[in-house]
Amino acid sequence: MTERRVTDAADTAPERTPAATAAPAAGEPRWLGAEEQRTWQAFLNATALLEDHLDRQLQRDAGMPHIYYGLLVHLSEAPRRRLRMTELAHDAKITRSRLSHAVARLEKYGWVRREECPSDKRGQLAVLTDDGFEMLRRSAPGHVSAVRGAIFDRLTPEQVDQLGDICRTIANGLQPASGADLPWLR
Repeated sequence: MTERRVTDAADTAPERTPAATAAPAAGEPRWLGAEEQRTWQAFLNATALLEDHLDRQLQRDAGMPHIYYGLLVHLSEAPRRRLRMTELAHDAKITRSRLSHAVARLEKYGWVRREECPSDKRGQLAVLTDDGFEMLRRSAPGHVSAVRGAIFDRLTPEQVDQLGDICRTIANGLQPASGADLPWLR
């Protein structure tokens, strides 16, 4: 429970104003105020529901989870439809172990193949096959419809701009320093 002060049934936290959350007592966490808590919970709820919505759509229409679709997209946008496995893990923000498992499944489907990296014999490339590209081409219309229906059709153009700004601000603030213990390097 990092977002609110832990209380027992008899202890109710007072409503926190921005001033109250801005200057906590020494050693006291900056607890989320009531509106911050509502926003945080709405964010968690929306992101969980969105991921589930997209996963179900892709499972139903293409027989693959959203993470696999994302890997195919990254490969389709790469030069010659190939990326080093470490770069693909970084782009997808997943561990190399999880990527290796996902690529093994995609290989079984015939959508991806691995090749040795010509510049580094220790490295491997993930390559999007023609069958994988065709699967991506067939599944993209349903996926974009699901994304549009879940997000963009519900927002005004101003809200779309705000959402983009907010997401970029959050992502930029969370970019780890070089040398950090990054999950996609494990």
